[in-house]
Amino acid sequence: MSAPVVDDARPEPSDSGSGAEAPLILDTAPPRTLGFRDQAAFWANLGVSLLGFSGALAVLAPQGYPQLSIVAAVVAAIGGTLIGALMVAVAGIPGARSGAPAMTVLRGLFGTKISYVPTLFNIVQCVGWGTFELLVISMGIEAMTDGRGPHWLYIVAAGVVTTGMTLRPLGMLRILRRYVTIAVGIAMLYFSVQLVREGLPPLTEGSWSGFFPAMDAALAVAVSWVPLASDYTRHSRGSKSAFWAALSGYSITSIWCYLLGLVALAQVGGDVDKIFDSFLGVTAGWVFFTVLVVREVDQSFANVYSTAMSIQNLAPRIDRRVLCVGVGALVTAFALMVDDFATYESFLYLLGSVFIPLFGALVVDLFVGRGRTGWDLGDHSPARWVMLAPWALGFGTYQLINPGSIEWWAKGWAHVQDATHIHAQAWTSASLFSFAIAGVTAYAAVLWDRRRARARATG
Repeated sequence: MSAPVVDDARPEPSDSGSGAEAPLILDTAPPRTLGFRDQAAFWANLGVSLLGFSGALAVLAPQGYPQLSIVAAVVAAIGGTLIGALMVAVAGIPGARSGAPAMTVLRGLFGTKISYVPTLFNIVQCVGWGTFELLVISMGIEAMTDGRGPHWLYIVAAGVVTTGMTLRPLGMLRILRRYVTIAVGIAMLYFSVQLVREGLPPLTEGSWSGFFPAMDAALAVAVSWVPLASDYTRHSRGSKSAFWAALSGYSITSIWCYLLGLVALAQVGGDVDKIFDSFLGVTAGWVFFTVLVVREVDQSFANVYSTAMSIQNLAPRIDRRVLCVGVGALVTAFALMVDDFATYESFLYLLGSVFIPLFGALVVDLFVGRGRTGWDLGDHSPARWVMLAPWALGFGTYQLINPGSIEWWAKGWAHVQDATHIHAQAWTSASLFSFAIAGVTAYAAVLWDRRRARARATG
């Protein structure tokens, strides 16, 4: 099997009609049916999340630093989201060019067998976030019903809807564009007006000292979509439309979500457990909040579907519908069992840090390395062991600056920090530093690769 390669200058495949669906197995060329509006609507919906509202606390009060001023938090949210959205947009380019899913694209960077390593990480991450989203949906429903009704029923219902959406993914993206995006825009606009009418908090009271950690928090949320981007841009009509749709759609709504979250947090005294009360407390708030709760299933849909796409990199001939049903059932079962919300979230962010340096290596090889002329994405793409070095060094850099909040993991890296005399400062950004280290190292690996190729050609 060789993953299909599609150039932007070529005509669209003959099966690119509006009713075409995603292929069932990996070695089938994907239909190119998604234009700019379809993709922009999809990413705009992913930018809005109930988790994003409460996630504003990580931007307003980064761990270990004094609370930021509202102005500082807004600037951090905008900066982190724009950088993260740019990474997502660039990560979607190889999928739009080749027609291959995200983890299959990594065959070009690492070789087929080594690509299985990040694929396994991504499967765990996507299952984790899919589980988390079902929990968030159940929390939203419980907030609207004052905790009435069976918790398990909300999770099961959300899991069933999520799984059903994954069976016809391109059809669901068209529904999102035509109906859901408009409803979400109206709900967000309504809450913006109502919350501002309640009064804005003092804008300049607070600190700027935790600005970069706060920006990192916003960036980390956006970057969680990097290893999923090509799963959807592979159906794009061109890489330019895929790039601008992801950048504009995600950044606009995600920033909007953070701004609303910051205002809502201020109105409940920073108590994140009461943040939904700010939305439900406004006139007819429950109506528009229902829209946001229902819309949350597109987050779980994306994670379940991308899990199936990742598994196909390992087992390319298994029907994606079978995979989606199995993953949907697994995610639902996990959501019914999770009881330690905070530790689970910290674990997911730790997994997310794996992909920031990986992206640094990917983007360098895409534009100045082998990716310029087209990667080998076949079943037997040769191993490129040298590309593991940028990934490993970048990941180590990230952990030295921000080892997270899982106690045993953070303690282990604290010993490394003491031994190397490297400690996080207020001006250090784990995401940007790890990306830079991985990128520079990847460039050195590309130069080494070129010299080796020339030596073989002349030898």
